[in-house]
Amino acid sequence: MPADPLRSLPKTKAGFVEPMDCLPVAKLAEGPQWLWEIKLDGYRAVAVKSGGAVTLYSRNKKILNKRFPYIVEPLRGLPEGTVVDGEIVALDDDGRPVFNLLQNFTSESARIRYFLFDLLCYKNHDLVGLPLVKRREMLRSHIKFDAGRIVISDYVEASAEQMLSAVREQRLEGIVGKQKDSVYEPGKRSGAWIKHRVNLGQEFVVGGFTPGPHGLDSIIVGYYRGDELIYVARSRNGFVPASRLRVFERPSQGSKRATRNVMSVLLIGKADLRYRVLLS
Repeated sequence: MPADPLRSLPKTKAGFVEPMDCLPVAKLAEGPQWLWEIKLDGYRAVAVKSGGAVTLYSRNKKILNKRFPYIVEPLRGLPEGTVVDGEIVALDDDGRPVFNLLQNFTSESARIRYFLFDLLCYKNHDLVGLPLVKRREMLRSHIKFDAGRIVISDYVEASAEQMLSAVREQRLEGIVGKQKDSVYEPGKRSGAWIKHRVNLGQEFVVGGFTPGPHGLDSIIVGYYRGDELIYVARSRNGFVPASRLRVFERPSQGSKRATRNVMSVLLIGKADLRYRVLLS
């Protein structure tokens, strides 16, 4: 690389970049071309510093500044024209990410951190075409924070089996693997990045909910078998009082019909229900 590596990189105006996705795998790949990270159980977020202002985006380009002002404030220290990719997580007393704590982002705000794992744009230079290891090197050398809210995520060079054993021992959710030479592919799930869950789950359609004294009592979930929607269960897990009321009061995107104690809202969203694999 030349003395000033930015000279050889294309210029661009810093802005939202659709996050690159991981391909779910049942078995981890092997080989020296892979780097491993802890799978963080939180909200994917892209931070942009442009025109002197910081905007924190969700993966769907929703602005999160009002929800996480204590994350946005230290991000003002980013260099102008910078875009970073990462995950907002809430840590329990043992330092493990816990999604349920993150849902109560007001009362549990002291636990919330923003883990950065990629640098996509630096001083209005486009980095997505660089190999992952070079982007990570620049992230660690050029992005500095004094505040504990922002953390530069680490990666591990080890065998997949060693990494899997460590994740199981620490009772973490799973593992992310990334090829060292992978370019950043916005919005794609090419297989250059993979994820493997130790804490398994299934994605379900949210077909409706039942009301309760604090707003939402439970969600009604199912899955598609061909064109047929199959009922699975009602679930009360994963909600705190604030989120129960917020979800209940939010206008639905589908048509409503009231049937006794059940308020049906057809296809109002999706749920990711998880269960832990007992490890011997």
